[in-house]
Amino acid sequence: MKTYARSARVSRHIRNTLAELLSKKIRDPRLRTVTITDVDLSPDLRMARIYFSTAGDKQAVADAEAGFRKAHAYIKRQMAANLGLRYMPELRFFHDASLAYGARIENLLKTLGGENEEPHSPSGE
Repeated sequence: MKTYARSARVSRHIRNTLAELLSKKIRDPRLRTVTITDVDLSPDLRMARIYFSTAGDKQAVADAEAGFRKAHAYIKRQMAANLGLRYMPELRFFHDASLAYGARIENLLKTLGGENEEPHSPSGE
């Protein structure tokens, strides 16, 4: 997919503005442990897919999604005032499971490495 410089700039601005909103203005306890991991903006700047991660289990993810649904209108108003775009992108929130997946893979690799007597050396020595 071809990236556009303006799309990348607006995407970074959305991520930074939303992170600031979450840390300073939104008081919903369901969104306290949420971290914005990425913002994927369509080339026409009409759709923003916002990816977040949160500490906890599936219930914490469901709570965060409910918190985003409740705060959606407020977030969109605040972002529209800060972004200065002609059209405010439609915001969609998605849980980013890549951090949990990476941690799971790392744990599996550690357990596999613990079973071997000799540590593996990438140089073949």
